[in-house]
Amino acid sequence: MATQLKLLQPAHPPRPAPAPGSLSVLELCAGAGGQALGFEQAGFEHAALVELNRHACATLGLNRPDWTVFEEDIEQFDGTRYRGVDVLAAGLPCPPFSVAGKQLGKHDDRNLFPAALRLTGEMEPRAVMIENVRGILDPVFEEYRGAVAAEFAKLGYVSEWRLMNASDFGVPQLRPRAICIALRSRSMEDFNWPAPVETSASTVGEVLSDLMASRGWAGAAAWSAAADMIAPTIVGGSHKHGGPDLGPTRARKAWARLGVDGLGIANDAPSGDFIGMPRLTVSMVARLQGFPDSWRFSGGKTQSYRQVGNAFPPPFAHAVASCLRACLVQSASVRKVG
Repeated sequence: MATQLKLLQPAHPPRPAPAPGSLSVLELCAGAGGQALGFEQAGFEHAALVELNRHACATLGLNRPDWTVFEEDIEQFDGTRYRGVDVLAAGLPCPPFSVAGKQLGKHDDRNLFPAALRLTGEMEPRAVMIENVRGILDPVFEEYRGAVAAEFAKLGYVSEWRLMNASDFGVPQLRPRAICIALRSRSMEDFNWPAPVETSASTVGEVLSDLMASRGWAGAAAWSAAADMIAPTIVGGSHKHGGPDLGPTRARKAWARLGVDGLGIANDAPSGDFIGMPRLTVSMVARLQGFPDSWRFSGGKTQSYRQVGNAFPPPFAHAVASCLRACLVQSASVRKVG
């Protein structure tokens, strides 16, 4: 049975004022709210957010107690009550298409593209946005992408995929992501993919220098100067297995080149007399993902880290959402003139 959460908290991070003529968005597999923050910053109002993980649902309620959050499997969610929402956005599970897994695609029981397509038909949104890992664009999934495009076409949408990197939008991390946009054919003519920002993303040392020094670590300045690159892709891992760490052997080697011990996540920043390679805290990883420092995560260290590591970076989501908003506003203006 679905659980609708309305968690009341006395304090929560500030939210931007609604933009004039706000558009609505409903999010599937909303996670800890990285994508939701990006859409909010782009001027969207949330009709609802659907997420199965109870810790992530608690995080959403903790930070935005006025959001309507459903703790529910999207395969069971009834979209008809939200027919006419402007945008249906989804961060669908990545394991079926990730090169780090078996790439079972449509044969993986975690594949939720069929559910997203069903809900598209039920809600009839003006636009759909789906975020996934780079692996879904591999040749092995060409036929499946074609099948998804054909299903969108049956519903009256034209769809297009684009590979983009989080660092192109100011996120200090190498995080390639595949984005699918589906729009009515006339609206697709008004859609422009986001262009990379002109300034380079900050380095890990620049972004985390104050946090590393927060407990008086004598080596913080030297560490910050040496950590002079953006981060490798942060991975959240499985919700069922293992503890928090920064990824497999290859990823940990990349972190080591930045002076970071990737074998685990620390409870606190290094103390004043610390010697060696520090581990990142959940707060540090969240900042590398583009979350504001005020965003709080519910659950213990492992659950919090998984929420952060699996998130769609808010600045990246903001860039895509802003382009969707511009397209939908333009399309509405054209219809009025016509």
